[in-house]
Amino acid sequence: MEGAFDYAPAIALFPLVAFVVALTFGKYLPKKGAIPGIAATAGSLLLSLWTLVTVAGGEPHEQTLFTWVVGDVAGEVNGAVEFTFGILIDPLAALMLVIVSLVAFLVHVFSLGYMNAEGETGLPRYYAGLGLFTFSMLSFVYADNLLMAFMFFELVGLCSFLLIGFWFRTESAPSAAKKAFLVTRFGDYFFLLGVVAIAATFGTVAFAGDESFVHAAEAAIDGTGDASIPGGFDAQTWVTITGLLVLGGVIGKSAQFPLHTWLPDAMEGPTTVSALIHAATMVAAGVYLVARMFGYYALSPTALAIIAFVGGFTALFAATMGVVKDDIKQVLAYSTISQYGYMMLGLGVGGYVAGVFHLMNHAFFKALLFLGAGAVIVLMHHEQDMWKMGGLKSKAPITYYTFLAGALALAGIVPFSGFWSKDEVLYDALIVGLEQPIFLVAYAMGLLAVFFTGFYTFRMVKLTFHGEPRSEVAENPHPVGWSIKAPLVVLGTLALVAGAANLAPVYKLTGIDLTFLEHWLAGGVEGTTYEAYSEMIFGADAVYATGYVGSETLTVLLGAGVSLLLALAGAGLAWWLYSGPEPTAHTERLGSIGAVAKKNYYQDEYQVWLAEGLTLPLSRLADRFDQTVIDGVVNGVSTTSLFGGSWMKRLQTGVVTNYAALLVTGFVLLLLGLGLLGGWFL
Repeated sequence: MEGAFDYAPAIALFPLVAFVVALTFGKYLPKKGAIPGIAATAGSLLLSLWTLVTVAGGEPHEQTLFTWVVGDVAGEVNGAVEFTFGILIDPLAALMLVIVSLVAFLVHVFSLGYMNAEGETGLPRYYAGLGLFTFSMLSFVYADNLLMAFMFFELVGLCSFLLIGFWFRTESAPSAAKKAFLVTRFGDYFFLLGVVAIAATFGTVAFAGDESFVHAAEAAIDGTGDASIPGGFDAQTWVTITGLLVLGGVIGKSAQFPLHTWLPDAMEGPTTVSALIHAATMVAAGVYLVARMFGYYALSPTALAIIAFVGGFTALFAATMGVVKDDIKQVLAYSTISQYGYMMLGLGVGGYVAGVFHLMNHAFFKALLFLGAGAVIVLMHHEQDMWKMGGLKSKAPITYYTFLAGALALAGIVPFSGFWSKDEVLYDALIVGLEQPIFLVAYAMGLLAVFFTGFYTFRMVKLTFHGEPRSEVAENPHPVGWSIKAPLVVLGTLALVAGAANLAPVYKLTGIDLTFLEHWLAGGVEGTTYEAYSEMIFGADAVYATGYVGSETLTVLLGAGVSLLLALAGAGLAWWLYSGPEPTAHTERLGSIGAVAKKNYYQDEYQVWLAEGLTLPLSRLADRFDQTVIDGVVNGVSTTSLFGGSWMKRLQTGVVTNYAALLVTGFVLLLLGLGLLGGWFL
């Protein structure tokens, strides 16, 4: 099985080749570059599956491809740090490779019906963008060091900019692309500072092994290692600072509060791009990075607590906005923000398995929902307003039932996949909260978000598929082909069965061990396994060293039961409110609260004010200070020097007799000065 690792670089290189082919020859090829993209992602998927089987049967794989620079870092302790390109394939990376390549493959297939059916122009550019996007994310997933991950993290951001702005001739798409690029770059600035700080402090940026920055940081905290920590900070405080700097990039990419505002606008891109961004690539990259660096964050209780509270608040905050949206893609956009909040909540309370589990399940059901929304948009002749839909259930049964499977998973209804992973996140938050009550606030925010999730999800289902058609296009929908239906069937099946990967509640209640994902993540490089993280988080004298001794059975039943009841209550309320052939826009009854939620709590306006009302005046003041004070001093010194030089140069006449006279005069003055000085002393 070792042969799979020999071909591991090809997992990312296949889509890169497809990018080059589509960009160079796409306009001459059938389907304008779709076929190379489908073939490439299929190849990546097969190699990823082979790699997954190989990791399951043996050791993880670490490989340095080449060293591209060796640089000196501050301090005598660290000497030089190597910056390399390498591959790290452990159980976490192997799982994510399969997720990314599968979703990318299905998006390429779906695009045959979604993009090509309408005679879209610019298709070679579109398929080239998908190929580069997939290459970037796959390379990011198995990067073996933080600097390499940062580079592909940035390339993922560039690809999102290109694909969100695909319809660049419109006014809204380029604006949305620029907004996504700028907002995420703001977060990535802090990420870059974190990378530099970690490299300079610990002399390494490797993720795993004895030479990793995690190992170096742990040794520095224990007092058994050396590190060049600046500013007089102790080791743990410095780990917190650098971890939070990296977290800035995570918050931007994974659209967490307050850097979430770019993601709803990103719906201006093709729906297939939305599916890829939200399910498996850009937005997933941030949460995956936290999971990849989990050992580092486990060294800092403060960093973990911030991650938990940011996640819990974002889950609730975004869910309340999803309730009032009328555009089907906007509902799903705010749903994405909320669901990644759950993942952050899980990771922040030490639920490494829960966070990764929800990342996996969400990739499947959110890709399904976005592609399902794409199918609805095709049916509706590119209409996205849910109030103009209705009655599509009987006209597109495959789209309806697969979309319903994704909705049930999103809402967290048993036995669909979202129930199991969301319940595990909330259970972990509850257990930590029972030991450290402050975390009950984060748990409560996540629990309340369950109700809103159920509500907006089934409001969307009801308005889109049920009742009578509310427009002419809804009465005569455009047919969809099997290139659209087949990916929906695959993802719909996964939305139903993927939860079986880790049935933690069943194990806690019956003792039957069905926690397959937990066992899977227990393998890998030493120090990067679930057991290692569990010991760091919950062991003696650890971050969340819980001494919880209550009834585990009761806690599981109450936690899962309350969560399920809230989801059903939200779904049931939406079903009741929007029943009937002509549903009423009940959100109008919310009054000013609804208006504020529809305006996204004025987050965009606040950020514009922050940029134009605060940052711009400060920058102008700084510019004025620079021009008047700094430039004044510099220019004054230079003017004095120029004046003195211009006066002195007059003495340089080139006449020898003048120079002789000056020498004699100077000598006489020197003698007179010495004479006066001697007389003064005498």
